[in-house]
Amino acid sequence: MNTGDRQGWRKASLSNNGGQSCVEVRFDGDLVRVRDSKYLRDTANDPALQPVITILASRWHDFLKLAAGGGALGETAELPIIERHVGGGASIHAVDGTTLTYTPGEWIAFTAGVRDGEFAAA
Repeated sequence: MNTGDRQGWRKASLSNNGGQSCVEVRFDGDLVRVRDSKYLRDTANDPALQPVITILASRWHDFLKLAAGGGALGETAELPIIERHVGGGASIHAVDGTTLTYTPGEWIAFTAGVRDGEFAAA
């Protein structure tokens, strides 16, 4: 089960540090927004400027399939690129240049949540 709903943001139930370090997802109608909770831990960061990657809800299932490693869908302008790191972490790169980088623990928790259906469109 997915944990905490902070202003509509959801995170995987396996997120570490009580969810302080995790991939967070919010469903907004035709869009799905993704952010990194680490940004908000630094009190010097302005919450209004937090980097967010937006994905069309119609492509969300394809993105989740890529995130979980369930196949390759050719690159498309509608989906961000997922770069897997050697140590198990990952970065998500949006077309607009926004990049979110996750530690191995964060990415493992997220992809486990994906496989468990925690991020299916609401």
